[in-house]
Amino acid sequence: MDSTGIDWEDALNNADHIPGGDGYPAIWEQRAHAFRERWPHQETDIAYGDAPREKLDLFRPEGLTKGLVVFVHGGYWMRLHKGLWSDLAEGPLSHGWAVAMPGYTLAPEARISQITRQVGAAIEKAGKMVEGPIRLIGHSAGGHLVSRMICRNGPLAPAVSDRIERVVSLSGVHDLRPLRLHSMNGTLRLDDEEAKAESPVLLDPLPGKSITCWTGALERPEFLRQAQVMAEAWQDKTGMTPAFYEPGRHHFDVIDGLKQADHPLTEALLQDR
Repeated sequence: MDSTGIDWEDALNNADHIPGGDGYPAIWEQRAHAFRERWPHQETDIAYGDAPREKLDLFRPEGLTKGLVVFVHGGYWMRLHKGLWSDLAEGPLSHGWAVAMPGYTLAPEARISQITRQVGAAIEKAGKMVEGPIRLIGHSAGGHLVSRMICRNGPLAPAVSDRIERVVSLSGVHDLRPLRLHSMNGTLRLDDEEAKAESPVLLDPLPGKSITCWTGALERPEFLRQAQVMAEAWQDKTGMTPAFYEPGRHHFDVIDGLKQADHPLTEALLQDR
């Protein structure tokens, strides 16, 4: 607990506050595997760099492709993998969008700034494989990473960033400074300089980008705060929509709307400008 009276160990802990929280990775794995078994239009483990985890999976829709959705997974930058989330492509695929799901090197092998660059490289690779507009969505740490893609000092070349029409940060972490007060920083190795340089709330966005912070209403207060401070920080700088708190959802099931073609989350991601 710091001088603010906040217990950061508890504030950033999700699993202990969700019934059956420890069982979710096994559920995700099963769902994703079942989806890959039945979806015919897929390419997995496409290399976008030389590191072992610098690979992405690409799922293509039936028929013509409208554009590219990129989903970036979470896990506090230090756990989980791209293969857990394949079934979340279902909603966008049903609307004719291809979906890329990149992996990235985890901490402590990579620092967050390096992971940011890797995700940028993955988006550029996927962008060469799929024509048209690009939509980004990421969960938790992935919400941070997709937000970083549309910062003025982001890693994307203008030819790619110009194609990004909409970003959804699902329960994203946009102010990294509190992470330095948590024991996970022994793995993340964030210093004050990197925490500030990688925090979207402290950075300027590219103009004209539409971004939504979408969070489960049952999430820990810190994640609700992260969504609100991001919405306030960028509200006059780009196409920032008000933070949305989905009723009845927590940190581990707020992603599930992407499985449904008509869910408001899928619609928020794919709606026309």
